[in-house]
Amino acid sequence: MTRSHEPQTGIAIVGMAALFPGAADLDAYWRNIVDGVDAMSDVPETRWDASYYDPSAWAAPASDRFYCRRGGFLDGLADFDPAAFGIMPVAVEGTEPDQLLALKVAAAAIADAGGEDHLGDRGRVGVILGRGGYLSAGGARLDQRVRAGRQLVASLRELVPGITDEQLDRVARDFQARLGPEHPESSIGLVPNLAASRIANRLDLQGPAYTVDAACASSLLAVDHAAAELAGGRCDVVIAGGVHVCDEVTLWSVFSQLRALSPSQQIRPFDRRADGLLIGEGTGVVILKRLADAEAAGDRIYAVIRGTGVASDGRDASLMRPRVAGQVLALSRAWAEAGIDPAGPDAVGLVEAHGTATPVGDEAELTTLHQVFGADGPAIALGSVKSMIGHTMPAAGMAGLIKAALAVHHRVLPPTLHCDEPHPALAGSRFRPQTQAAPWHEAGDGRPRRAAVNAFGFGGINAHVILEEAPRRRASSGGAASPQAPGRRASSG
Repeated sequence: MTRSHEPQTGIAIVGMAALFPGAADLDAYWRNIVDGVDAMSDVPETRWDASYYDPSAWAAPASDRFYCRRGGFLDGLADFDPAAFGIMPVAVEGTEPDQLLALKVAAAAIADAGGEDHLGDRGRVGVILGRGGYLSAGGARLDQRVRAGRQLVASLRELVPGITDEQLDRVARDFQARLGPEHPESSIGLVPNLAASRIANRLDLQGPAYTVDAACASSLLAVDHAAAELAGGRCDVVIAGGVHVCDEVTLWSVFSQLRALSPSQQIRPFDRRADGLLIGEGTGVVILKRLADAEAAGDRIYAVIRGTGVASDGRDASLMRPRVAGQVLALSRAWAEAGIDPAGPDAVGLVEAHGTATPVGDEAELTTLHQVFGADGPAIALGSVKSMIGHTMPAAGMAGLIKAALAVHHRVLPPTLHCDEPHPALAGSRFRPQTQAAPWHEAGDGRPRRAAVNAFGFGGINAHVILEEAPRRRASSGGAASPQAPGRRASSG
């Protein structure tokens, strides 16, 4: 869709909800961020068998051996009440869990924005979710049910002389039984786009509802699409978000074979010792409206989106190697849309970086930031929420966006963890890792506090979003809040 809005128009974030490791809701998420809580843990026993873990697999990668077993998980937090959404329990069995969690978190975000009565015309409310195309638990079960059982029986018939058809039938029945009950009506729950469609269905929303897959940039692409839907006038409200549940063992296999996981089992964005990422999971959702509409309705506004930018890396030697030129292009497009010089004084006070803690990725991103924001000017706080919750893949951009929006809203510079020995590329730059929560003081000449968020996806798809303090909140007071007092529901205009 062609953008028609002027840079100063803006998109308001009027509601948010979050479910991430260690945080069942938005308040807990912000509290953990401010307190510097590391939510990483060993993989729960229910996820995959402990025999997969083999520290020596770093030296000799194999599809069924993983050298890392730590990550960020939702176990104990990912409850879902189907009756609350009018869903029959039989339809839940076999449904992808990310669809149900996205529905739950979307409903919480709507409630945070004032409830369903504040949505207006349901025909003009859209749903856009970032969701990856990784093999999921439900899809894996279906594949096993359809193919693996037959392959097992065929192998036994060939390898075990004298085995009878009756014995083979018993093996096949036992194999199927271990996969759980089979309900044909639950198969529709495996269709990927239902992560968005289920929200529209259960909440009676009739605007466009779809998912986007741009790997780790997916949820910021969802925000970019949402801004276009609002600017083009097709929607008055868009529910935008990202969702990722990493309980399928094949995901660990892929990242282990790529040697992208941290062999030290610690995620250290922008630290000289950074040696890889840790997988995380979660869901985040924001409710977006045109700024003028939000102000007219008297909505509480967390922050205003001033610009979004998207670009691909183009041709390079490898799809897996990030290209600075593509990242710079995405950032430059966002700042051009905002009508702001990113290298200007007080253009931005906080950058929530992609910050995966892979050596190649961190170095490329720091080079990008240096080129876009320059070397001269006031210091810019740098952080990555991945240091606390891991890399939540398609939901990663949304995890960072919500963190940055809350930082702007509360006037607090939030901390990032494990950057005890900063990357050499930070020397001489404007960026400093924000290691402790601190008040975010007003910028010079009454300029609004601004934050920027990066999300860079596998294959070279890059996204950047610029956030700004809400106008009425900025006019009400120039002071900074205490980092120890979230006060999420305080009026912000």
